[in-house]
Amino acid sequence: MSQQQIAENLELAFAQKGFAEPSVAELKTLSGVSMRTLYKYFPSKESMVVGALNHRHQRYIALLEECAQQSGLDATLSAFDVLGGWMKEHAPKGCLSVNALAAFPDNVEINSTVEQHKQQVIDSLAKLSGHEGLSDALFVLHEGTTTAYPILGESAITAAKVAITTLFSTHSTSNKKGIQQ
Repeated sequence: MSQQQIAENLELAFAQKGFAEPSVAELKTLSGVSMRTLYKYFPSKESMVVGALNHRHQRYIALLEECAQQSGLDATLSAFDVLGGWMKEHAPKGCLSVNALAAFPDNVEINSTVEQHKQQVIDSLAKLSGHEGLSDALFVLHEGTTTAYPILGESAITAAKVAITTLFSTHSTSNKKGIQQ
């Protein structure tokens, strides 16, 4: 089994069981490999978390990139539709990256992995929206949606999309005023 396949299995295990519960022995079983093979690729539980987070990151960013077939507001709304599907299918308990930070607050490698992921989400939202100046606001909406989703479900996506539409409208209006002056 490849390192990528093991990382995929670890991602699934952490998404289902969290970070505190599964022991390395259980992670070995859930990964479908021997302890020797698991430790060959991931020599500690923390490195298993990083491997799982990196695998998840690649999958999520690839989904966001598919939204680039559109542009501006449409692409941004599409990204939040993608987020809704992602939350429903892959993250009903919330953002795995945020959960990893909570479980391993002092681990430099995990913190760095999460920061890199979140920065790429910011960059992706800026690119999709076509408005670099909205990237922070869109990221706050994205992260708020991932936090609210376990409680509100699809209503969190709907609320975020209303806020995005308002944000774009307000941003367009203020840009027009700035040009006229």
